[in-house]
Amino acid sequence: MTQNFGINTTVSVLAVNAGSSSLRLSLFVQTEDGLERLAGVHHSGIDIPDSSLLERFIASFDAVEITQVVHRVVHGGERFTMPCLIDAAVETEIERLIPLAPLHNSVALEWIRLARGLFGEQVPQVAVFDTAFYHSLPKVAATYALPRELCQELGIRRYGFHGIAHRAMLSRWQEIRPEVKDGGRVISVQLGSGCSITAINHGVPVDTSMGFSPLEGLLMATRSGDVDPMVVTCLQRQAGLNIEEVERLLNKQSGLLGVSGESHDMRVLLNSDSPDAELAVNLYCYRIRKYIGAYLAVLGGADAILFGGGVGENSPQVRAKILQGMEWSGVQLNLFDNDNAAGKEICISAVTGKTEVWVIPVDEAQVMALDAVTIMAGRGDSL
Repeated sequence: MTQNFGINTTVSVLAVNAGSSSLRLSLFVQTEDGLERLAGVHHSGIDIPDSSLLERFIASFDAVEITQVVHRVVHGGERFTMPCLIDAAVETEIERLIPLAPLHNSVALEWIRLARGLFGEQVPQVAVFDTAFYHSLPKVAATYALPRELCQELGIRRYGFHGIAHRAMLSRWQEIRPEVKDGGRVISVQLGSGCSITAINHGVPVDTSMGFSPLEGLLMATRSGDVDPMVVTCLQRQAGLNIEEVERLLNKQSGLLGVSGESHDMRVLLNSDSPDAELAVNLYCYRIRKYIGAYLAVLGGADAILFGGGVGENSPQVRAKILQGMEWSGVQLNLFDNDNAAGKEICISAVTGKTEVWVIPVDEAQVMALDAVTIMAGRGDSL
């Protein structure tokens, strides 16, 4: 059954946000009041990209013809520092970057090609890159202490990821507090299956937890986060694991799942009586608190700490564990507001706290769609 929304529009944007095994689709139309979301859907457990998911989604809207498609692409390397129109050269570069993000770039490329096959060459497609937000990280934050020539040859640097999500939180915070110039000093915390934290100084990211790959930084659902590099050689030499097995262990078998031995799902672990599950949760929160402390030092304090992502938005227990004992830094929770903040935008800091703490639902699709409309407007396309 199709739905007729009575919409007569010349601009409609399909946002395709593909993870390594998930897909989020959103449909936006341009109205007199701006960009309006008509619908969204989330699929998980996708083993192979399937164009029928796109077909079924758009079949619900018989009054809307797709005029633009926008894709989230995780890794843009050194070249892609802004959203861009996808052409053959862009596709080639996304493909060349697959070794830097093997779980994501290959999937994004497949969705780009499936969308072209479905909508035709005449419908423009735009790529929005997670790494672009961090392209101007200070050298002191972007550089690894490895031989310079080797890093230049292989493109080894700290790229940063989850940039679209952190942009979304920052943009909303700037709307909430327009009187704070450029948002001031912000620590944004994105907690989902993947987890990252970013230090932002007046709208400009100055450090972030993910680095050369999305594996660095915080403990995540199945990713290890920070480990001593010698652990990798130990796994190879003493456990006899090959490179592919080590990558699988660090990306798919570690994190909450590896420590707990029970689940990668924070909800399951919070309700578990297992000491290992308790350790996994405590380690998860402890690592985040360490990074917050580091970024308070980097920024010289913070005007706001922002929580987003599935865990960040919906788990008051995790937020409370992360921020416990941080009153010394001006961070103080309103426990009642925190307990009642699941899934909604709200300030959860006490009035006596010097640093505001907010839960801000992350809307990557909105950021992507706005980027697509801006790109096409710049080419002279009618809005």
